Amino acid sequence: MNFYKFAQLFALLATASWGYAQDNPQMNLPRTPITAGMYLIDAQVAATPEQRSTGLMFRASMPQAEGMLFVFDFPSEQCFWMKNTRLPLTAAFVADDGTIVNLADMKPQTTDSHCSEKPVRFVLEMNQGWFQKKGIKPGFKLSGKPFVSQ
Repeated sequence: MNFYKFAQLFALLATASWGYAQDNPQMNLPRTPITAGMYLIDAQVAATPEQRSTGLMFRASMPQAEGMLFVFDFPSEQCFWMKNTRLPLTAAFVADDGTIVNLADMKPQTTDSHCSEKPVRFVLEMNQGWFQKKGIKPGFKLSGKPFVSQ
């Protein structure tokens, strides 16, 4: 195979694999249980920059008792958007001790920014309406391994 054909083949494979990664959800992240009062959440953990940037993009559905916990290295203002995300979600911006700082309903397929009201290290995304149906509001304290009791 000459160099030109090899370069074409390489470019085609690279483009195909990039497109595959861009259109397929990440489904096999580590999980951690989080307790919200009497409710148990099976949270997938997005802890690396790549995992956090993909988040729940491209998912067609998510079970009601599941969510995604975004973990950052240190508290800061966290802002999220919904580009390439098909599910309506609610983001809970969560302090180190598990206290929900604020909640933001997020519309699918938008680039509207939804930010924490103060620096946080965690963001928990659930199906939109989950927190409201359970009566969970800002000030509510989540518990689980990721959160430090204070």
